[in-house]
Amino acid sequence: MSRTDAILARLSRLHPKLIDLSLDRMLPLLEKLGNPQDHLPPVIHVAGTNAKGSTIAYLRAFLEAAGKSVHVYNSPHLVRFNERIRLAGKYVGTRRLNAALEAVEARNNGEPITFFEVTTVTAFQLFAETKADFLLLETGMGGTYDTTNVVKHPLGTIITPIDYDHQGFLGNTLGEIAGNKAGILKRGARAVMGLQQDEARKVLERAAHRLDIRPVWQGEDFHGNEQDGRLVFSDEAGLVDLPPPALPGPHQFDNAALAIAACRHFDLPVDDRALAQGLRTVTWPARMQPIREGKLRALLQPGHELWLDGGHNVHGAAALARTVAAMPEKPLVLIMGMMNTRAPEDFLAVFRDLHPAAVLTLTIPGEANAHPAEDIAARGRAAGFPARAARSLTAALKAAAEYQDARILICGSLYLAGDVLARNGTQPV
Repeated sequence: MSRTDAILARLSRLHPKLIDLSLDRMLPLLEKLGNPQDHLPPVIHVAGTNAKGSTIAYLRAFLEAAGKSVHVYNSPHLVRFNERIRLAGKYVGTRRLNAALEAVEARNNGEPITFFEVTTVTAFQLFAETKADFLLLETGMGGTYDTTNVVKHPLGTIITPIDYDHQGFLGNTLGEIAGNKAGILKRGARAVMGLQQDEARKVLERAAHRLDIRPVWQGEDFHGNEQDGRLVFSDEAGLVDLPPPALPGPHQFDNAALAIAACRHFDLPVDDRALAQGLRTVTWPARMQPIREGKLRALLQPGHELWLDGGHNVHGAAALARTVAAMPEKPLVLIMGMMNTRAPEDFLAVFRDLHPAAVLTLTIPGEANAHPAEDIAARGRAAGFPARAARSLTAALKAAAEYQDARILICGSLYLAGDVLARNGTQPV
């Protein structure tokens, strides 16, 4: 076990629950540290169900193309915890991370606090003591009681599309979930809203009205469409003809447009040249990522395609299915593992029209709360899919390799995606 892992293991034992949504434990700890959340560069706060990470990836690409230095906070990580904290463009170094974690641990002095709370406090401390032009801040879950929701005066807020997810914590209806996400909205901060279902939109509209915010809405105040292979963006300021996003999938035109709208509505120092460059260079690992080399790829023949995506809910699965449907037709083999907070049959349902040749299921290694592979396979078969359990990722890939020239898609969980990248020897950059 590395020193970082040992520290994180200690921190994870400070509270009996992994998730306990509240700000009551971290606010006193932030106070002990001099309230680093009040000493940050301009913050863009992002909440939503899907597309948070992609939207932030575009914003970072645009700002860096414009010559700006950018902090980023994302979760979860794929391979190393360092991936959650990007300081002025680079992942935090391990020595500095360890020192910061131990300093915060010492100030906390054994008080009960969740893992995500204490590590978010550490991130704020690092962001406050490192110079940068902007901080892109992603919520972990929800909004109102999310650990990131301690920034009083963000430059702007973005709410990406809202769908059903984490109902046990955020609410059982779309309106309840939207009300929780709306908690990041702040009086005096501009807001940009992604495409929303009617029930969620009504809640967001009421929340914005109470705070005297006039958001700009995707599909109404701004649009981003694919035309002849290019991204054409339009808002009240005019039309911009741009190259297509480097991230694959039709949904990435929507995600890119949301980030472009934020640049324009928040008056960020990003011109059209920086937008074009950012679209060409943007990266976001485990989001329909092609795996072209590595230990796992070596198990397949040249005619096989291997793709990796961390989408784990129905909304993400639908975007993934649309991406695959737009590709040249090939036999499709799904390799999937899921956490037990998800319903595998609901995830698979959106792939029905693609007629997968096989669904090979896995128990996500090292995850106590993962669905057993046999359970996913049984539920897949009951839903009409040719599903069977595999003993390991290697076994699943060897079984997938029996389908000639297949398109093999590993999906269902970011935790599985991280395991795949680690086993393949691929750095998530």
